[in-house]
Amino acid sequence: MSADSLSPRDGPLAVHMQGINKRFGAVAANADVELCVTPGTVHGIVGENGAGKSTLMSILYGFYQADSGTVDVFGRRVTIRNADDAIAQGIGMVHQHFMLVETLTALENVMLGAEPHWLLQKADNTVRSKLDGLMQATGLLVKLDALVGDLPVGDRQRLEILKALYRGAKVLILDEPTAVLTPQETEHLFKVLRVLREQGTTILLITHKLKEVMSLCDQVTVMRGGRVVHELPIAQASIEKLAEAMVGRKVHMGRLDEQARPVGEVLLEAKGVVVRDTMQVMRLHGLSLQLRAGEIVGVAGVSGNGQSELLDVLSGLLVPQEGSLQLGDRQFVGTDWMDPRTARSLGLAHVPEDRHARAMVMDFVAWESAVLGYDNLPEYSRHGWMDHGRMRVATSNMMERFDVRPQDPELISSKFSGGNQQKLVLAREIGQAPKVLLVGQPTRGVDIGAIEFIYSQLRAMRDAGCAVLVVSSELDEILALSDRVIVMNQGRVTGELAIADCTEAGLGLLMTGGGQ
Repeated sequence: MSADSLSPRDGPLAVHMQGINKRFGAVAANADVELCVTPGTVHGIVGENGAGKSTLMSILYGFYQADSGTVDVFGRRVTIRNADDAIAQGIGMVHQHFMLVETLTALENVMLGAEPHWLLQKADNTVRSKLDGLMQATGLLVKLDALVGDLPVGDRQRLEILKALYRGAKVLILDEPTAVLTPQETEHLFKVLRVLREQGTTILLITHKLKEVMSLCDQVTVMRGGRVVHELPIAQASIEKLAEAMVGRKVHMGRLDEQARPVGEVLLEAKGVVVRDTMQVMRLHGLSLQLRAGEIVGVAGVSGNGQSELLDVLSGLLVPQEGSLQLGDRQFVGTDWMDPRTARSLGLAHVPEDRHARAMVMDFVAWESAVLGYDNLPEYSRHGWMDHGRMRVATSNMMERFDVRPQDPELISSKFSGGNQQKLVLAREIGQAPKVLLVGQPTRGVDIGAIEFIYSQLRAMRDAGCAVLVVSSELDEILALSDRVIVMNQGRVTGELAIADCTEAGLGLLMTGGGQ
């Protein structure tokens, strides 16, 4: 599509990248890419993991150098060799994993590398004054004297955007900005981005959440296999059209047309579970639930309302102050609570909410992450000694079955995309055919194609007689997967409904503590 067809406003494009090619060895990450971005718009860039969108933005921000092609910024041909060049051209970037020093204050993080004066007190006053003006103009409110390590995730992201604006960004690149935000934080971020757009800032949004693209963006570019396959104004787009363009085939993300199915015996039951944190704040208030064979139970709620503690208690990672747990023919109470190894031996598998912190060791190679927690199984040993060869073969089989890309057991875990990391963790936990499967945030940071695959695997486990518990902050996900829904608010169950009785409005009301 030509630049003229995508620039309805007078004047040059904010960004015009033409003929961009970038190879990493035999892989063509970008192949003859053209990107046309109109000034003062929000432009979405979507695609599966590995589609080339992050590589393209890394070239624009100077992290990578294109093998060939040109970049124009507001009508001027530019050479961007590094981030300093990008900033000098008015380009800022907010990364998915924030680039902040947690031991410094918010103000010090903004000043770092951009001090306006060698006298620190004078620099402090100058920067503070400019930031106060920016915060008032944009709504990006942050406590400037707070240590970054003490700030919640939403505040850290606002600080990253402030950093870019302080340095003069007229073009702002956001890489998966809502991946770790609560729904409220996401809503606030979008309000801020709309304000910035009205003030003339051009925003490039890399995301896999198509509902967000439809609600926020003015234009969208779809990439697949390193190429642009679709460019169109958002008024001509739909979630279904974008998903098909991303994956190259029709994608079914919603609920399947299923008949109500009979459920089996109770495989796990928790009663009267009470959890207080180290500050004696109540996190779970006498919570009780049952998981039955052959059903998926979804736990809906705004993040931070006890869902994480529930998963930790049920998986043996956290001992509650009160309550009991029945798993199979074993009962656990008080200090005699189940531990994760015992849970695995009783047929319970757990996919944690945070795959980086709890599901994988990022410096391990893939085959090491693929056997974590199961390294003592007979199939992974020979004569009582761990057999690394068998572990590698098993990992290759997992990768093939779950379409983990690249299928390389020797690749460092951190080198896989988020979706492929998640599929590897699922392969590990599902591979032992558990009776009970606990899954936290199953598709956080995962692209459309991987989401569809993960959904199919969870449904297959349910159909095989497994009891599946899914905790998700995505209401669409809960509605698409669940046979029964439990809603949590402030550590309490505020509602329990069959999926046939669920509506978004009704669940939303229960999530806020109303309509009990």
